[in-house]
Amino acid sequence: MALPPILYHVFKTPLPYRPTLALQTRIQDIQRSRRKGGLEYPDILLLLEHRPTYTGGRRQNAQDLSAEENRLKGLGAEWVPTYRGGETTFHGPGQVVGYPLLDLSRTKTHIATYIVSLEKLLQNHLAAHGLKHYESNNTGLFISPTEKLGSIGVHVRQRLTMHGFAFNVTDEPLSWFNQVVACGLADVKATSLTKCLDTTKSKSLTMEGEMNRIPSEIGEVLERSTERLIASVDPEIMQLIVEMEDAAEASGPWPIAPSRFA
Repeated sequence: MALPPILYHVFKTPLPYRPTLALQTRIQDIQRSRRKGGLEYPDILLLLEHRPTYTGGRRQNAQDLSAEENRLKGLGAEWVPTYRGGETTFHGPGQVVGYPLLDLSRTKTHIATYIVSLEKLLQNHLAAHGLKHYESNNTGLFISPTEKLGSIGVHVRQRLTMHGFAFNVTDEPLSWFNQVVACGLADVKATSLTKCLDTTKSKSLTMEGEMNRIPSEIGEVLERSTERLIASVDPEIMQLIVEMEDAAEASGPWPIAPSRFA
């Protein structure tokens, strides 16, 4: 039997991190509840930018997280500990973030295989721009041994995924990344598509354009069809997304660079 399409939504305004995390959890709860009741439930892909936020991963201990929190909040960013894999990283404007909320039991996919698929997605996206990735022993998207363009961090509970992947499009995230040892890799610096492409190509980059490439690219690596989420298909989940859009619009401006007084 054919699998249902992955339903995706592209957010227009950078989202605050904590409410977006709550949105992922709420959608996952809906998926779990419907699955338990034998009802139809969708796989979802959320594509977005965040307001400036540093997040910690489950590899870090409480003492490390506490010290990071105080310092990074002083830069003007939000700080959020999470249960995803990995260590401290940054999310903010100029970076595409993808949150696939999938049921891996549909395809009997192992978590490690799923992570490899996300890496392949990022590599294919890079190749579509005529760029070659560097094969690293570390998870993520690398341009060279010392330049990282994208990250992956996932959390899976009862075969349902949350969190996902991110890659830098513009240079805006880079000054924020320079404040941390991102993902615990001391010798690696963040880079962006803008830096990697020549001037002519980089001028044509848009956040909307990069996000709109992702649904077909993730469909290719997961061998799934994708469709835009609309209210008539799933009004309950669409209502949650509309509320998130409204909250983002009401959040006001965000800092465009780390505070120089921090």
